[in-house]
Amino acid sequence: MSSDGGGSRRIRWLLGFGFFVQGFRGFPWLGANFFLTDELRVNPSVLQLLQNSANLPMVAKPIYGVVSDAVYFFGQHRVPYIAFGALLQAVSWLAIAFLARSNVSILALSLYLLLSNLGASVVEVANDAIVAEAGKRKSASSGELPSFVWMASSLGGILGNLLGGIAIKTFSSQSTFLVFGLLALLQFLVTLNIREKSLNLPENHSPSGGGGGIKSHVSDLSRVLRKPEISYSIAWMALSTALVPVLTGTMFFYQTKILNMDASLLGISKVVGQVAMLLWGVAYNRWLKTTSPRKLIAAIQGTIAVFVVSDLLFVRGVYRDLGVADSVYVLFVSGILETLFYFKNLPFTVLMTRLCPRGCEGSLMAFVMSAIALAFIVSGYLGIVLASFVEVTVDDHSGFAGGLAVEAVCVVVPLVFTSWIYDEEEKSKKEE
Repeated sequence: MSSDGGGSRRIRWLLGFGFFVQGFRGFPWLGANFFLTDELRVNPSVLQLLQNSANLPMVAKPIYGVVSDAVYFFGQHRVPYIAFGALLQAVSWLAIAFLARSNVSILALSLYLLLSNLGASVVEVANDAIVAEAGKRKSASSGELPSFVWMASSLGGILGNLLGGIAIKTFSSQSTFLVFGLLALLQFLVTLNIREKSLNLPENHSPSGGGGGIKSHVSDLSRVLRKPEISYSIAWMALSTALVPVLTGTMFFYQTKILNMDASLLGISKVVGQVAMLLWGVAYNRWLKTTSPRKLIAAIQGTIAVFVVSDLLFVRGVYRDLGVADSVYVLFVSGILETLFYFKNLPFTVLMTRLCPRGCEGSLMAFVMSAIALAFIVSGYLGIVLASFVEVTVDDHSGFAGGLAVEAVCVVVPLVFTSWIYDEEEKSKKEE
């Protein structure tokens, strides 16, 4: 009993610190956005292209998941991957910090951002697998650990974005690269001192009862993905994001170049969004973890549509005419909209944890996260196409409102297909 309690505390420490660091990634990324626009003078489409292309390593998460499920290092198959991913992030951001001083090129910056996200994706795969494995303990409360790590990530995001705006304004965008590189290095050193056996994770056996090789885990993952309750749910999550052409790069330019808002204001805006994520994690853990994931996810999708329409009114100047300052709107609404797209991940992760068979946690959760990452990339690329279609440029944002109208319609469409999301309550009613 005490051994299990000790393992739970160590898991919370490992995951709490790990998810905090991953949430803190907003700190250097805010700096990267300003560095690209102010130092390298990229336009809105190029900015959004670089933002989304840097996430390509996230798409290969199933590979990392299968490998981490099957390949052990010194009897461990989660902690070594966390350490390796943290080291990759440390190396890439520290390299950017020093290269930036000698006027780094867009190509070099892009390569290091790719390397950083490769490290981040490896860390996330291992962390998500531990969440899924620990969630299968008899003593574990459904949704408790996912909401805990969600809150840890949100706290990292709050602090990262708050300090990011201040650091950029006080020092430079390059300073954010150096600080995060050192933090990732600290995560690497801390992780090296944790032994996986001390976490008391459940034994990891192949669900098919076979060996634990890569081929076996690929076969297991294929078998699991053929289950309708899993495949249809993942398909809806991916499509609900991929079908929406987001205009994040255009909005960043509109706020900084047209409205002349500085880094500190945008940083605080992102802090508000992270606070909303934190409160969502608290609310979910206390009141909503027994609520049907389908109902929660559908409600979030509808809320996103409302916020996109609100952005449309903002660009049209409606709120300005009502006496609401642009800075007030950006501060309290824009940051929340950015994070709303991720709100669905919490109840969906809990759903997948319940449905995932033992022994396939790393592979399945990695596949889920890669599908969501790919959906965000497609969404970003479609946003570039939409911005071009409505003829948004650095100096002309007259078509921006029309683009937001299209985005709002695309957010609503997936609500028609929410029956794809597995619902345990509905299944119980049918069986009765």
